Amino acid sequence: MTRSLKKGPYVDAKLLKKVGARSPSAGGIKTWARASQISPEFVGYTFLVHTGKNFDEVFVTEDMVGHRLGEFAPTTKFIKHGGRMQKEAEMAAKAAEIASAQAAKGAAEAAKPGAGAQK
Repeated sequence: MTRSLKKGPYVDAKLLKKVGARSPSAGGIKTWARASQISPEFVGYTFLVHTGKNFDEVFVTEDMVGHRLGEFAPTTKFIKHGGRMQKEAEMAAKAAEIASAQAAKGAAEAAKPGAGAQK
């Protein structure tokens, strides 16, 4: 659901104040305001957005205007799907890849003329 046009976009007042006081090359601006929308004044700045445990660097470009800062700093780390069955499938695929590579290498060595006849 979008924010009312009557209210306007939500931009954290402290964040806007920090952007006005700093230059873009002065380092990252540390913030916990993940819900703050990115305004055109933020373009070119680097923000350190809190993820719950640490701060992720977010360099703001023109394409990001209108989005929220939290969209570019995920709070969870994706490992992978699956459990034992997925691991077994990956191991079988890796073994098949190794076997095919060894077969190709053996065929290439056998095709070389005079490879075994040197003394």
